[in-house]
Amino acid sequence: MRPADPDVSPALECRRLTKTYGSGRIVLDELDFALGAGEFVAIMGDSGVGKSTLLNLIAGLDTAESGDVLIDGARISNLSDDAATRLRRQKLGFVFQAFHVLPHLTLYQNVAVPLLLNGLPPAPARAMLAAVGLDGRDDDLPRQLSGGELQRVAIARALVHRPRLILADEPTGNLDPQTAHEVLGLLRAEIRATGAAAVMVTHSEAAAAFADRVLILADGALHAAALAR
Repeated sequence: MRPADPDVSPALECRRLTKTYGSGRIVLDELDFALGAGEFVAIMGDSGVGKSTLLNLIAGLDTAESGDVLIDGARISNLSDDAATRLRRQKLGFVFQAFHVLPHLTLYQNVAVPLLLNGLPPAPARAMLAAVGLDGRDDDLPRQLSGGELQRVAIARALVHRPRLILADEPTGNLDPQTAHEVLGLLRAEIRATGAAAVMVTHSEAAAAFADRVLILADGALHAAALAR
C-alpha cells in the first residue's frame, strides 16, 4: 500500500453515510470511510447487511438519507445527472461477478469501451490486454474464452482509462479457487501499477486476503478484521 500524500484528496471518502431499507431498518449508520490511492480494501459481512448497497452509493447509483460520498474530492450529491455520469466514466472502473463482457465485440473492442466513452484514443486497450496475460488475443470473441480469461478482460476494461477508484463486486464468485487466486493476484498487481484505489465486496476469506486491509460491515458500520494470510 502506498503512503498517503497529505496534499492529495483521498480517492474515496464516505462521510456520516446513512441508508435505510424500506422497512425502516438502518443498513448504514453514519458510516465514515476513506481510501487512498493505491489502497486495496476488502469488505465482508453477512448476506443482506448492505455491502452491495454501499457499492451502489459509492458509485452514485443509489442515494443515502444523509451523509456524503466524495470521489477524488467531488461530492456526488452536488452533481447533476450528466456530471455524475461523466464522473463514473472518468473516475470509476467496475469488475463484476458476471463479467458483463459484451459478447459481440472483440476483446480489444471490449477493453476500448471506457476509452471511447471518455473521448480517448483506443490504442491503450492493446497494451492493457497484454498486461492481463491476453497478448495476441485482440480479435478473439468472448465465447472463445474461459471464465478466468473473461474476468481478465473485465479487469483490463476496468483499468484501461486509469480510473481513481475500482469497485469490485464478488469478482471471483464464478471462478474455481485456482483461477480466483490468479485473477486476484493480477487485480492487485494492476491496482498497484496504476495507482488506483479499490473496494472489493466478497464473501470469500481467501479473496479478502489479497487486500491491504479487510473490513467487516455489521450493524451499519465498518469494523477492522484480521484474517489469516
